[in-house]
Amino acid sequence: MRTIFKLVLFLSIPTIAISCGSAKKTGSTAGNKIEVQAVSIAFYNLENLFDTINQSNNDEEFLPEGAMKWTGYKYKAKLKNMSYVLSQLGLDITPHGPSIIAVSEIENRGVLEDLVKQPSIANRTYQIVHYDSPDRRGVDVGLIYNPRDYVVTNSKSYVLQTNDTSFHTRDQLVVSGYLLNEKVHVIVAHWPSRIGGDVASEPKRVAAAGLTKSIIDSLYRVDPKAKIIFMGDLNDDPYNKSTAVTLGAKRNIEDVAPNGLYNTLWRTLDSGVGSLAYNNQWNLFDQIIISAPFLNKDKKTLTYWKSEVFNKRFLIQQEGSYKGTPMRTHAGGVWLNGYSDHFPTLIYLVKEK
Repeated sequence: MRTIFKLVLFLSIPTIAISCGSAKKTGSTAGNKIEVQAVSIAFYNLENLFDTINQSNNDEEFLPEGAMKWTGYKYKAKLKNMSYVLSQLGLDITPHGPSIIAVSEIENRGVLEDLVKQPSIANRTYQIVHYDSPDRRGVDVGLIYNPRDYVVTNSKSYVLQTNDTSFHTRDQLVVSGYLLNEKVHVIVAHWPSRIGGDVASEPKRVAAAGLTKSIIDSLYRVDPKAKIIFMGDLNDDPYNKSTAVTLGAKRNIEDVAPNGLYNTLWRTLDSGVGSLAYNNQWNLFDQIIISAPFLNKDKKTLTYWKSEVFNKRFLIQQEGSYKGTPMRTHAGGVWLNGYSDHFPTLIYLVKEK
């Protein structure tokens, strides 16, 4: 496994801690160094990454003759824009980019294959994990990973089943492998939308959270020290019932039980930063939640360092009624040649060299 990045932290006697998204020195005598490797993990809702081929899924809107007039030219522009965003993620800390990128709103495996071949990221040799799901909109979740950093050993797709047999949504993807020689499980989800209103639709997201919780609990039963990263577009904020109660992801590290979960972006939303905007209000649906073993303090194993919403200027609408929000591909049926209606989110993990 190659060295991904050396982050030098000056050790003040007696201790140095990396927690809650920042580096904090304690003590007064400096001099020793700790070298750690850093890896970045990202999630990005790609906002309707459809190809132009008419298939059996519900893709009529995104065809050349469809409502969006989705031509080959627009598809290629979308691929170029999405790949450019991926090429920029995490570069300040991890110059080779994220080791793992979870994505949502993709039509099929083919669009991911086209995406990773784009010139801006082709040299990273990203590999793909994808399963078709029965979603009514014809979109899935997927995983892109750098095989030099993350060695995948197993994957599985879980179907969300409810009492409503006519309801179909995205599957939840579970990928297991080795990151910096440590077993790490990644769960990717795109929970049901708020169509019909957030209150009326909440039971579906609570059900999705129940499925996620059952997956996490099963991983914990096999290994009480399991390192699990759950990320996705949850269509809820960190404080909503699905995430805070059903899933039980905590706002504060000190409240996380040994077999619990920490929501790395709850405090980010508290500070007024979100990943998408609706009705002049920021939400943070694009969450990254981690298991308790990532919160260890010795740094001899992979440890959570910090999180961020990637909201660089080039991703932001600079004028008009949507000024200040993510610059999306379409708005009001008009093609803007933008990126997505969501900002990407990231976490950084470190490990002593």
